[in-house]
Amino acid sequence: MHFVSAVAWGSWYDHVKGYWKEREKRNILYLFYEDMKENPRREVEHIMKYLDLSLSDEVISRIVELTSFEIMKENPMANYSCIPTHVFDNSVSPFMRKGQVGDWRNHFTPEQSKMFAEDYDKKMKDVNIPFRTLI
Repeated sequence: MHFVSAVAWGSWYDHVKGYWKEREKRNILYLFYEDMKENPRREVEHIMKYLDLSLSDEVISRIVELTSFEIMKENPMANYSCIPTHVFDNSVSPFMRKGQVGDWRNHFTPEQSKMFAEDYDKKMKDVNIPFRTLI
């Protein structure tokens, strides 16, 4: 779907590049899923610093717990299950699948992976976003 920009909100490439290019001009905090999975506490602290907040260790721990993939997957406000099926049908493809970094490899054939890599390189050549696909 991303190859043809067929997602409801437009091109994934335009979305990602747009925010990446504007992040410093407009004071946008850019987070990476892999970083959040690798060390959620560090990323919560990063968000707190960005927001100039100071919270107790207990509150930080609770935030880390409530924002874990496992908890959010069951939360209708995070998993899109409260959205009408004509807008987003979770039975076709759930918004939240496994929460595993790099799981896309289990869904792409080698040919699809190659096609995506070529498409990505072409469309993202003007930005240097430090994406990781493993932790």
